[in-house]
Amino acid sequence: MHVEIDIATNDPQNRVFLTWRPVEALLRLVDAPAGSPDIDVTVSSTTRANGGRVVFADTLTHQGQPSLAITLPATGAPIAIFVGGEFQAPSSTYGDVAVEVREAASNQMLGSRPVMVRIRKNANNLSSMERDRFLAALASLNGLGNGPYRDFRDMHVAGAPDAEAHGGPGFLPWHRTYLLDFERELQVLDAEVSLPYWRFDQAAPNVFNRSFMGVPNSLGQVQFSAGHALLSWVAQGSAGIVRGRGVGPQTVPALFSETQTLALAGANGGFSGFRAMQGNPHGLAHTSHQGGWIGIPSTAPRDPIFFLLHCNVDRLWAKWQWIRGIHDPANPKAFTPSAGFPAGHRLADQLWPWCGPLQPPRPTTAPGGPLAASPMTGVPGGTPRIRDMIDYLGTMPGAAHHDFAYDDVPFQI
Repeated sequence: MHVEIDIATNDPQNRVFLTWRPVEALLRLVDAPAGSPDIDVTVSSTTRANGGRVVFADTLTHQGQPSLAITLPATGAPIAIFVGGEFQAPSSTYGDVAVEVREAASNQMLGSRPVMVRIRKNANNLSSMERDRFLAALASLNGLGNGPYRDFRDMHVAGAPDAEAHGGPGFLPWHRTYLLDFERELQVLDAEVSLPYWRFDQAAPNVFNRSFMGVPNSLGQVQFSAGHALLSWVAQGSAGIVRGRGVGPQTVPALFSETQTLALAGANGGFSGFRAMQGNPHGLAHTSHQGGWIGIPSTAPRDPIFFLLHCNVDRLWAKWQWIRGIHDPANPKAFTPSAGFPAGHRLADQLWPWCGPLQPPRPTTAPGGPLAASPMTGVPGGTPRIRDMIDYLGTMPGAAHHDFAYDDVPFQI
């Protein structure tokens, strides 16, 4: 007799990746002896040292508990529960936490399922293993300049593409989609990787060194340690990375702090006020490097620090959404109303390039194809709209999650 643990969805290797947002799990008693009574069990977890932790509930809630007592029918009928990562207790590797089902009376183990609480973390706090796995996946995606990374460079260039990504209210949802597509492509290469963020209102000595994002020399050529995965970096035919020397290990750029950014809309304001963060801190984070590719929109993605910078931009939006409780796309405060903005910046608009080539003045090319799929969720789909990118954690009734979360932004209904 044992218990099968089927947690929502899993990847081709039968692995389950969780975030703070709980997902449904089905528990089913298998091979119970004929005539057996229903069995009381306890669902809990076991965690390795410094591993992730998970919590349980019998409904979708942000108030999960470390264990849950349920009764499993001897007939094998499944019982649904919810399981999610315990906030601020993420994993560092797959299987460092496992869901367990034990018979309540005897404490006998009836079933176990390894999982990973996969969360976007502050890059300055990554372990060396997490850092190196991310760098290895990043280098593989670049593929000496010929890999899928090239598509992400080609999405973020001058002209009509620039008008899709910048200058209007679509800036934040467009870049959220961009990051999600990028992260999912990294996870094809290493499913345990998540996209880290550079918190640019704090010094980041563990980011701006030769072991991680490199240190530019007097000519702006970024230097790495021996054996570093990015020593083979090629961007648009140019070997290496060009970056100014404005940000170092102890540098705190002159831009809005997190507190100032989250206050941009005022006490009761909505997205129309908050989106001013496109200039400060976002724009100043780019130019704080004082030169190199990262300071110009058409070349910024050639430098991989771009994705850590924008991950923090998205985290700030996510934190603002959580603090204000604004996740419903129908809420006027969730996004700037459509009137007066061009196509690509209105709530119902499909986002380029994931929607394919468009008619002028929108871009007539579409590098990269549809948004990469995730085995953990079916949303936001291959051709998302702006409205699809707002409730990324699936907090609204019936909404699904996007399979990412930040280390300091909880799930809350």
